[in-house]
Amino acid sequence: MQVFEQVESQVRSYCRNWPTVFTTAKGSRISDEQGRSYLDFFAGAGSLNYGHNHPAIKEALLGYLAEDNVVHTLDTYSSAKRRFLETFRDLVLAPRNLDYKVQFPGPAGNNAVEAALKLARKYTGRETIVSFTNGFHGMTLGALAVTGNSMKRGGAGVPLNNAATMPYDNYMDGRTPDFLWLRSLLEDPGSGLDRPAAVIVETVQGEGGINVASDEWLRGLEAVCREHELLLIVDDIQMGCGRTGPFFSFERAGITPDIVTLSKSLSGMGLPFALTLMKPHLDVWDPGEHNGTFRGFAPAFVTATAALETFWRTDAFTVDVDANAGWLDGELHGVAESYPELGITTRGRGLARGLVFEKPEHAAAVCQEAFANGLLMETSGAEDEVVKFLPPLTTTRQEFEEGVSIVREAVATVAKSEAEEVAA
Repeated sequence: MQVFEQVESQVRSYCRNWPTVFTTAKGSRISDEQGRSYLDFFAGAGSLNYGHNHPAIKEALLGYLAEDNVVHTLDTYSSAKRRFLETFRDLVLAPRNLDYKVQFPGPAGNNAVEAALKLARKYTGRETIVSFTNGFHGMTLGALAVTGNSMKRGGAGVPLNNAATMPYDNYMDGRTPDFLWLRSLLEDPGSGLDRPAAVIVETVQGEGGINVASDEWLRGLEAVCREHELLLIVDDIQMGCGRTGPFFSFERAGITPDIVTLSKSLSGMGLPFALTLMKPHLDVWDPGEHNGTFRGFAPAFVTATAALETFWRTDAFTVDVDANAGWLDGELHGVAESYPELGITTRGRGLARGLVFEKPEHAAAVCQEAFANGLLMETSGAEDEVVKFLPPLTTTRQEFEEGVSIVREAVATVAKSEAEEVAA
């Protein structure tokens, strides 16, 4: 551990809560150099929907590399890119009647978001992007401008302009449909809101605390965008690739975004890969107007193709996710109801779930207790008040039961400590 303290920047974060050195991983488990195995309900912050080192995906990658195939391609044509585009078109876009052009903006989610924001501004000729309370879209300056978290925004060191924040679904506790506030401002010439280029939204806010937008709210938001000629951008970086059940998290709401950002689990096994999808008429880029050195990472094309072919030829994967999601939701409600003194509530969609604590320190304590007993989890929310569940979608029911048992024991330990403090 000494070299990490001596050489690595203070900016490191996850390792502070998980002070061990990880070495190997498979499926829903990861092991450290002491040989201890941990159940992983973190999944690379949602980058490992298909688990660690899935054999079919790994086999495709190893075979590709063994034949000395091209690895770095910029945006030149390659057989790996061709196969990915054909597979993505045939297995993802065509069955959903989605007509999108595909842009390779760079290796990470923030690259996809920056491209989306830039494209929206170029197409409309307007500057303002509407985002939502507790949203998170990345750590580069454009993405930070549409991110809500004050700590992350503060790291920018410069003003974050050309953005306007609106209330997310249920932010106003159901007293009024929140998107009506946006509509009112757009219709009022005295509101001070410059006519926006676009709206960017997550259907489920992962980093923001597993806040879920209802289908009705999303449809209302889309209607507002159409009425006022705003582009609708859905950030599906963490919630796409089956996290909520369907491939895209917006499918069941019946909306069709103008632009979609994808990354995280897109590559299938944690390799950096991102896409910006746009309706064809929005593809107004000049050649090279938005580019990047690592937008043609062929190994990620290969693993992404293998993931699509393995999991998305039928709807069986979505059916499995829905079944496990229903079971997990019931279990977490049971945990919350067992400890009313902690004021726990639950929320989520699909296999993105959260236990919400009245006292944020309780959420942190549960995660630490879980780690001590062999389970990786993290907190989220504006005050880190949510214990976030992002297990691999391939987690078995037996593994789910093991993980929930650890969580239940962790909550019991925190409840006991709280009772002792109150008694003292």
